[in-house]
Parts: sequence; C-alpha cells; structure tokens
Amino acid sequence: MTMETPLLEVTDLVRHYELPREKLFGPPPTVKALNGVSFSVQPGRSMGIVGESGSGKSTIARLVMALDRPTSGRVRLEGRDLHALPRQELRAARRDVQIVFQDPYASLDPRMRVADALEEGLLALRPELDAAARRTAAAAALDQVGLGADALDRHPHEFSGGQRQRIAIARALAVRPRLIVCDEPTSALDVSVQAQILNLLRGLQRETGVSYLFITHNLGVVEYLADEVAVMRGGRIVEAGPAEAVLGAPRSDYTRELLAAVPRLTAAAG
Repeated sequence: MTMETPLLEVTDLVRHYELPREKLFGPPPTVKALNGVSFSVQPGRSMGIVGESGSGKSTIARLVMALDRPTSGRVRLEGRDLHALPRQELRAARRDVQIVFQDPYASLDPRMRVADALEEGLLALRPELDAAARRTAAAAALDQVGLGADALDRHPHEFSGGQRQRIAIARALAVRPRLIVCDEPTSALDVSVQAQILNLLRGLQRETGVSYLFITHNLGVVEYLADEVAVMRGGRIVEAGPAEAVLGAPRSDYTRELLAAVPRLTAAAG
C-alpha cells in the first residue's frame, strides 16, 4: 500500500435515527446525526475529528468500528466496505481496527485481571495463538505502553487513571491493528497525565506505524497529535485539511471560536 492509498476512507456517510412518534399518525421525528461526512486516513498518520458534544463525532467512531450501520455512505478499510462484509470477514477486519474509549475506569472490567482483559481480544481475533503465545503478546503490549509484565496478574482498581488508560491502549495494541480509534482518550485525565498519554500515542505511532482516528472536543490535543483535522458541527464537516493549515489559519468562524475557547497543548511533558 502506498501513501496515496488511504487506509481508511469514509465517503458521504449519513446516519439518521428515528425517535418514537410524538403523534399517532404523524411521521416519526428524525435525528440527523451525520449528513454526508467524507474523509480519509493514510497509513501511519493521524486524523483528528473535533467538535462539540452532539456534532456527530462518536457516531463516526461507532460506524468506523462497524458497531452501527449507516443510513447511507461507505466506510472502507484498505478498500473493503466494512458494512458490506460477510460476518466472518467483518470479524477478521476488526483485528485491523481497535478502539480506546474515553473513561479508563469504565472501559476495563473490574472483575478481570489485566491478563484476562488483554487476552480476551487475542482469543477472539488471533485464534492462531495458544495460551502461552497470548500471554507473551499481552506482556509485550504492556511493555510497549510502559507497564511491566507484573501488571498482568493485577486488577484495574490497583492502577491510577493514567495507568488504566495505558492498559486500555495495550489491549488495543495486542492484536496488532492497523488503525486505532481514540474516542476522547484523554478527556477524563488530569492535564499532566493527558500529556503523558499523548506522548505515548505519538511514540507508539513512530514505533509501530499504526494510524489514529482521534476524536476529541479539544483542538489543542488535535494540534499536538494530528496530521489532518476535520472540524464538525451539526453532523457535517465545516472545515478540513492539514492540521497546520486548519489550526494556523482557520477559514471557518466556528473553527476560530473553538480555538479561542479551549486551552492549547503545544508542548506535552515527557
């Protein structure tokens, strides 16, 4: 695959949700979560999707993960239309796309040891690995995120919020994905910990070549991590392009409002 061929290509994506009828014979009201969204992510690059709550960002994450179906439009991963794949092929494709959620406290089952949490995905998506190989892969993923193998036999409550998010990132990395969807992965963390997680994500990209679809409300975070940026409002992209151009000389009034309203993270601490 060349750099000119997108790893992920989203084309004219539309998602409308019907709500319960307000009148017996009237049409059901419709929420237009997405209205013709298009963008692409290149191999080894980061795409930032930014906007306020309700702009459609998380709907994009669900559709890219094939956890929901679009009303119309396509999501292609390496040329494959994810929503047209047979079940077995979709299962295999999910190995290539993983997600890191916003809340590190809610995303890990408190009853499961870290080893079980990491090996659960390996068991489902890399069935060729035996038990010993799964544990080795889990330990290697923890090492990549700066945690030792001794974390394998501990439970999530024994870790801080930042450490839990590292475990969540390790769980995504363990199956060796091509793309990781980061859905507000730093918003629940302290500012200093946010910087550490962003540094970690950037280092992992250099090390592994993984691509990121980074969803956030904070343009400062996008400025630090993303190569390309799409600014969303009301289910549409109002401005998109290279991060330096969009954030340095925004054309949209809405983008300028967002830039004025949020802190800028220009130098994350190590």
